[in-house]
Amino acid sequence: MQDQFYIREGSLIARIAAWKLGAARVAIVIGKTVHLYNTPATVFLADERWVKHEQCHIAQFKQYGFFRFIMLYLWESLRSGYYNNKYEVEARKAEAAS
Repeated sequence: MQDQFYIREGSLIARIAAWKLGAARVAIVIGKTVHLYNTPATVFLADERWVKHEQCHIAQFKQYGFFRFIMLYLWESLRSGYYNNKYEVEARKAEAAS
């Protein structure tokens, strides 16, 4: 069973992430909340792969702890870039998990 999570539509945090990533729409996890930009919760929840990706990030927050995971994620992004960040790689793999 997956952990419960919350959704925040129209999030400023997600808007900033979209700008930084040059993406039209974004979901970004902070703790147990999925922050959405330019996509409604209904569209997000209908996309099973996207939900699994973000649930993986929620599990990573739980595994490493809130502040520690943020620091690890940022360090990994600086070191390897967003796409090759090992936490993003793990989340992409989770998309295909049954």
